[in-house]
Amino acid sequence: MQSTVNYLWHTDDLLGQGATASVYKARNKKSGELVAVKVFNTASYLRPREVQVREFEVLRKLNHQNIVKLFAVEETGTSRQKVLVMEYCSSGSLLSVLESPENAFGLPEAEFLVVLRCVVAGMNHLRENSIVHRDIKPGNIMRLVGEAGQSIYKLTDFGAARELDDDEKFISVYGTEEYLHPDMYERAVLRKHQQKAFGVTVDLWSIGVTLYHAATGSLPFVPFGGPRRNKEIMYRITTEKPAGAIAGTQRRENGPLEWSYALPITCQLSMGLQNQLVPILANILEVEQAKCWGFDQFFAETSDILQRVIIHVFSLPQAVLHHIYIHAHNTIAIFLEAVYKQTNVAPQHQEYLFEGHLRVLEPDLSAQHIAHTTASSPLTLFSMAAETPKGLAFRDPALDIPKFMPKVDLQADYNTAKGVLGAGYQALRLAQALLAGQELMLRGLHWFMETLQATCRRTLEVTRMALLFLSSSLGAESDTARMPDIQELKRVTELRSKLRDVAEVLSRLPHNITEIQTNLSSLSSELVKNRDQVHEDRSIQQIQCCLDKMHLIYKQFKKSRMRPGLGYNEEQIHKLDKVNFSHLAKRLLQVFQEECVQKYQTSLVTLGNWMRSVHEARNRLRLVGCSVAAYSTEAQGFQESLSKILDQLSHQLQDSIKGAQASSPPISPYSSSSLKDLGLHMEELYEDMKLLAFDLQDNNRMIEGLGRVQSAPDV
Repeated sequence: MQSTVNYLWHTDDLLGQGATASVYKARNKKSGELVAVKVFNTASYLRPREVQVREFEVLRKLNHQNIVKLFAVEETGTSRQKVLVMEYCSSGSLLSVLESPENAFGLPEAEFLVVLRCVVAGMNHLRENSIVHRDIKPGNIMRLVGEAGQSIYKLTDFGAARELDDDEKFISVYGTEEYLHPDMYERAVLRKHQQKAFGVTVDLWSIGVTLYHAATGSLPFVPFGGPRRNKEIMYRITTEKPAGAIAGTQRRENGPLEWSYALPITCQLSMGLQNQLVPILANILEVEQAKCWGFDQFFAETSDILQRVIIHVFSLPQAVLHHIYIHAHNTIAIFLEAVYKQTNVAPQHQEYLFEGHLRVLEPDLSAQHIAHTTASSPLTLFSMAAETPKGLAFRDPALDIPKFMPKVDLQADYNTAKGVLGAGYQALRLAQALLAGQELMLRGLHWFMETLQATCRRTLEVTRMALLFLSSSLGAESDTARMPDIQELKRVTELRSKLRDVAEVLSRLPHNITEIQTNLSSLSSELVKNRDQVHEDRSIQQIQCCLDKMHLIYKQFKKSRMRPGLGYNEEQIHKLDKVNFSHLAKRLLQVFQEECVQKYQTSLVTLGNWMRSVHEARNRLRLVGCSVAAYSTEAQGFQESLSKILDQLSHQLQDSIKGAQASSPPISPYSSSSLKDLGLHMEELYEDMKLLAFDLQDNNRMIEGLGRVQSAPDV
């Protein structure tokens, strides 16, 4: 045990060790509170006095939730070694998070955003206090879990930090070589003498490497054999990197350098976030300090990402879930354009459903009017294009699985098991994404078929109402046929004949609508069967079961690698564990390929066929709706003409009746009583026509509402 006046710790509780100090988990003697103590060794006192006290002075200036707090500076009782008493972060470092097999291909998007937010906030506080860290890396970013279960990341280890204004330079070299700016790498690692001075932007390079590592699980610059074994090529990669490139690798000895301008397909970040992040990485991973962004632009661009809201959109034409990053104050027009960039569906052809209901997005409104979405409850996007969905693009995890060497090598076996387990967790994530994609496909298509069924019912109702109104008009035709031979009545008969033709055409439309309904019902039945199969799928549980067993073996390998060797019996058990581990990995991949990938690909083909059928049904329904609207409008025109004629005829007859009553003998060829009867009949017919015209106007208003649905952007 070791102690200071107020704290004590056991030397077995080592948290980390460096060239000049060791960090232990300690306790407050009075309260029992856990803290971290940094105990400086003899080598630390060989440094200049100002360097020794610099870390204390820097930490005393800082006070921020994303920087590890300094509680006290004390000394050990006997050796009088300086001890920094600091905040204890119980969940390790960002490096330990990335070293976990679950994160072999980078952090999930939500966790990456937490890292980005915390690092940016912490670095901003450093800059406000004119401090350059000079050793930013995942191992110096600690993690703890807050009361609400959220991760909080904090910058630590300010042994290399110093005060430096934006326009100042320094020449001393600190840092960890994989994360070093190339100019510092040249002098510190390659031992090449040069007169370059370094500015505050060296931290930006380290941040860029750290963010790439967090996003992908790998370092961005990797020579053949690794950064520590091939230092000259490592330097070449970082200094010869083309503008815009964010990674460079050498795959074989003396092979060419390969550049990447995008994050790898295995990364868990959505394309929406990648589109925002990649330009930032490209501009801070810039070797020429004159071309590299300054902190102001870095903070502005990263803050821009962090201030955006995420709208989840599942595109049925692609069968892919998209994350759309926009500002809440942006208009919906900007949102629609952002969707277009990711889906290639033009804004005028985008149509959305949310939780089973059509959502009409007005371009001029704020994006705040868009419903709150999640990955499991996104907006569902339709488009005019009737094509077979391509589905989620991914790399087969089997391609990233290493193989065990025949002989027992505890370190090598541990590394292999870690790589296999990482690929296994990637397979699990992909299996979950593929299954969720199938559910979203089927659910979205089901919702859309429901909207078409509702449109069928409305169209059928409007058609039947139009037929009912027309039949009441045509029912009085026999009465007008017995009327005297008057020219206006001939025109009435002609118009009524046209109305009869319209009624005949409309009478055939309900059959077409019913046929569409039948086809949609048949598709819905098939869809329900497929949804039941998706819900009954147990491939995720099978993969998880394999992973749980593999993880137990991996933990044993992790423990064994620290030992110098194994006894005979232990070695035999180790060999059996390797065999079992390999069998479990093989079974996991078999389930992934046969139960997940093949079913997913089959569902894509089925979805494509259903989409074409739904497109056909909608197009037919649109034609029917347009026909109903056109014929109803035509009928309304006939009725209006008919009403005018009857109105004129009624006035003429009434004038004739009055004239017949005033003169003797009557000059009309018809008797006064005949004219009276005809006048009364015309008035009744006129009133009927007025009622019919009003009914048709109501019907047309319904048709116009139906037409707005029908003329909405196509599926």
